[in-house]
Amino acid sequence: MLSRRYMSVCAAAVMLAGSVAVSGALAQDGRPVTIIVPFAPGGGNDIIARELGRQLIDTLKANVIIDNRAGAGGLIAAKAASSAPPNGKTLMFVSSSVVTTAVVRRQEPYNIAKDFTAIAMIGRGPLLVMASNASGLKSVKDVITRSTDQPRSLNYVSSGVGSILHLSTELFMKRAGIVMTHVPYTGSGPALMDLIAGRSDLFITTVPVVASQIQEKALTLLATTGDERSPLFPDSPTLAQQGVNGPGMYTLWGIVGPPNMPADLVAELNKAVNDAAASPAMVKRFAEEGATSYRGTPVEFGKILEDEHATWRRVVEDANLFTN
Repeated sequence: MLSRRYMSVCAAAVMLAGSVAVSGALAQDGRPVTIIVPFAPGGGNDIIARELGRQLIDTLKANVIIDNRAGAGGLIAAKAASSAPPNGKTLMFVSSSVVTTAVVRRQEPYNIAKDFTAIAMIGRGPLLVMASNASGLKSVKDVITRSTDQPRSLNYVSSGVGSILHLSTELFMKRAGIVMTHVPYTGSGPALMDLIAGRSDLFITTVPVVASQIQEKALTLLATTGDERSPLFPDSPTLAQQGVNGPGMYTLWGIVGPPNMPADLVAELNKAVNDAAASPAMVKRFAEEGATSYRGTPVEFGKILEDEHATWRRVVEDANLFTN
């Protein structure tokens, strides 16, 4: 857990102003750029957002303020961002949850393509398939065999209904042709505690959540969910390499803005965000997450979000996972 002193330094650093004047409209405006973060301070997503904010100070040459608005599965932040003026002064940091939060509701609270302007995807990382040591599971084949012989005998935990960790496990089960029992928690922390204690069997999660447990051998890493092996865990095969076929499953991060933003402003922000994501500090941060930075156009990011929406909506519909 981050110390209060460290968090204070992070917050102060993100609010510093760039010292070099540039011709961009955002810098000339003089007002700070606010990035709404739909997560509480101190978590993995928040740390990535704050590092990006620090780098944007240099690439935008403007003040950058991080505004944490956690709650309601990200809906509070999404409403604030989508209703902001389209002047580039209010943006939102997003992860895959911006999609999954919407698709688990029959009446989606927002349209990811119409209610936001895609600006830039900054990175993505695979997930890890973890088993408790008490479960005796040593491979994905073990999971499939036991679940086939004894349906629902295994349970899996997640950080909450509709989270990327929940839906990724549902997609894994669909591809593997198995059924397990879902035990949702209100965050990765309590889910991890029960996994370590042996009260649950499986957890598909992000690298930072379980990195130390892997090192200490407190849990068993069964697979990674990317298209290729993770450089952090080169000895761990992917799901596809263990017979569970399908495109890789990832969590992603990016920046969006309100709808109807001018094209020239979007282009300016896209360049600034791409340059920030390519900075040594961000590349290092992503490497620590087992992830990679990404550079692309707003159109490409918009297409990625639409594809993510289609994938996870189909998972929700097939398994009837709607929350209302």
